[in-house]
Amino acid sequence: MRFNLKHILKEIFIGAILLFIVSNIMNYVRKPELSSTSLPNLELKLLNGSSYKFEKGKPLVLHFWGSWCPICKLEANNLETVSKKYNVLTIAVNSGTDEKIKEYMKQKNLTFKVVNDSNGILAKDFHIEVYPTTFIYDANGTLKFTEVGYTTTAGLLARLKFL
Repeated sequence: MRFNLKHILKEIFIGAILLFIVSNIMNYVRKPELSSTSLPNLELKLLNGSSYKFEKGKPLVLHFWGSWCPICKLEANNLETVSKKYNVLTIAVNSGTDEKIKEYMKQKNLTFKVVNDSNGILAKDFHIEVYPTTFIYDANGTLKFTEVGYTTTAGLLARLKFL
């Protein structure tokens, strides 16, 4: 059997479409079931010691991750890029002390906002079972997207652009 470029490209395209479909099905099945689609009224302590209050008026990317999670490590730079333009709050779940997370952030050259959820309480409140998990809320505080697993910079920016 002889392979030509057209045949190879067709097979790659079909494979990519199937991967896209399977990943979307898995994302749907694994996403957390929240009791409300409204942004909760919380005030949290950031890693840098300041407080952060969920506010309406601009979109929010709320991202749950762990320093122990290999996929989270791969997508950290994607969140860093998005955080330069949009409101991004990350929750480091079961990742150790504030100092340990600060060192991790420094080593990876990350500057986005982080809350240390050392006991996983916030993760339980949001019914997180898979890491990473990302929620995107619109400017009115309504949940618009939930992404479970790896997400690209382009994917995040596209979702935020259409809010």
